Parts: sequence; structure tokens; C-alpha cells
Amino acid sequence: MQNPYIPYPVEVIKIITEVDTKDIKTFRFKFVNPEDEAKFSYIPGQFGELSIYGKGESPIGIASSPTQKGYVEFTVQKAGVVTSALHEMEEGTLMGLRGPLGNSWPIEYLEGKNIVIVGGGFAFTTLRSLINYMIFEDNRKRFGKITIIYGARNPGLLIYKDELEAWQKRDDLNVNITVDKGDATWKGREGFVPAVCKEVAPSAENAVTVICGPPVMIRFTLPVFFDLGFSKENIITSLEMRMKCGIGKCGRCNVGSKYVCKDGPVFSLAELDKLTKEY
Repeated sequence: MQNPYIPYPVEVIKIITEVDTKDIKTFRFKFVNPEDEAKFSYIPGQFGELSIYGKGESPIGIASSPTQKGYVEFTVQKAGVVTSALHEMEEGTLMGLRGPLGNSWPIEYLEGKNIVIVGGGFAFTTLRSLINYMIFEDNRKRFGKITIIYGARNPGLLIYKDELEAWQKRDDLNVNITVDKGDATWKGREGFVPAVCKEVAPSAENAVTVICGPPVMIRFTLPVFFDLGFSKENIITSLEMRMKCGIGKCGRCNVGSKYVCKDGPVFSLAELDKLTKEY
């Protein structure tokens, strides 16, 4: 059994600057030891601890899909000591990766249902993992209609722009990209995510919505889905921002009787209703 405290050695093999402000980058890692990739068997929605020698570690949601073999990706916003050090790295650098940790998006529960993905800003990372998993050729037939609603403050802050463009060209996806305020080059939709959800008005029949974004976005989006007829059991979200050690030892992530890093980070609203309102 892998010691949960010991990270796998990984190499940075690709770095993509995602936004105009250059403070969000996607890092592609290759496992130094090929057998470690098999051990790092993950499901969309899980996270890993990125470990930098001499700096510490940071819990980050996995942005790639397990259907994408040979590497694992994390999209990281520059914020503290660890993430700032990561942003200074170059391709070829060696570092550590612990995980996978936490639970996942409820893949088995989603099977056979229509899926509505709602994301805002940087929080779109693990939703991207789920989308790429569902549209993978061998998996697509397992899911019904897929509707994607994703927004950012402005066009320069949209992440995964190439993939967004590719998804919009597919006839089996309903992709709705919006920005709070466009610029001179923006020809797409303008409007806040809750308003766009109301405009798109996805049906609640045999449907589940998966929401991840800034708290203010979620707060104003939830009433829209209640009005559309979605039950709390069929609204799924993630409390990823509360995590620290990843294995339930430090106690920094507990909400009532639950440890977000072990019992979550994914919860339905019905599950969250049973917890103390600390999140």
C-alpha cells in the first residue's frame, strides 16, 4: 500500500498560460516511474497534493481526465508560497504529487441522465475533467444530453479556450460561454452565469446539474435551478477550497462531522443541508 505521506516523483512536461493576467497556468506532469501512473488511478472530481521541495504542498483539483493517458494535469492560480513557486517553474523540473485524494463527481449516479455543467472562472478545472471523461468516445453513450454553461469576468479570463472552441463545434453538446463584460473583440454572449442559466432553462427531467464556481455565483445560481424544478439531490457541488492535508489528519477542513478531504469534496445540496453551515 502506498504511504499517503510520500509523493510520487513527477516531471513538468508542459506549461500553458491560460489567461491574459498570466496568473493561471495549466501544468502537465509525467510520472518519473511509469508504474506510479497506474497507482495514481483517479476519477473526475478528485484532487492531488502538489509538493514542491523546500516550499510545501497545496491541494489542487485534477484538471485532466483519466481517459487522457500518459500524463495528469492541474490548473493552478498563483496565490501563496507553493503556487507562486510552481508558477516560476520551467518544463523539465521535478517535483512531487500525492493522491489521488477525496471522493469524485458521482459518475455512476450521472449515468443515463441529462447533465448540466455550470462553472464560473477558475473553478471550471474539475468540471473540465468531467466533461472530457463524458465525451470520450467509449463513454459518451453512457450519458444523455450534456449542457455546459461557463462564464468568466471578461474574455481574457476564460480558461481552456481551445477546448471551449472545439466543444462548441460538437453537435452532441449544448455549450454556452458567457462573460460579465466583453471587449472590442468579443462576439459572444454577455451576462452573468445565473442569468444565462435562466435563459438556457435546461429541463429538470431525468437531469442532474453539477455546479462549481465562486460562492457568489453559486448563491445566485441555485434559485434558478430550484425554479426549474431541480431537487437538492440532483444539484452537485464541490467544497474543494476548504482542503489542506488531504487525508483527514490536520482537521482544517471539517464541516460538522465530515472531513471535506475524505468525505468530499463533492457533495449534493441534500447532503450539505445535513451539515452545519460552516462552509
